[in-house]
Amino acid sequence: MGDVARGEKLFQSRASQCHAMTDTNSTGPSLWGVYGRTSGTVPGYAYSSANKNAAIVWDEAALLKFIENPKKFLPGTKMAFAGIKSKKDRTDLVAYMKTFGQ
Repeated sequence: MGDVARGEKLFQSRASQCHAMTDTNSTGPSLWGVYGRTSGTVPGYAYSSANKNAAIVWDEAALLKFIENPKKFLPGTKMAFAGIKSKKDRTDLVAYMKTFGQ
């Protein structure tokens, strides 16, 4: 289990420029309620075909792999982010993301 407080700091420094932890889309889709949601399903966000058609359920394993290298995990994604290599950083970030919408 990750460190939620550390994950919040990582979110602020690495993800908040493009993603909101509210139900509002930004440059990227809202991450409110992301844990357990199916990829490409946030209303009002223009996803890539790859993301819409992937039907990935965002559980811990999928989020950890995606955040490590988005373009490798989901070829064709619009997400312009190189990823986070540190497993601890990814684990902490996902722990924080699990709290969105709860």
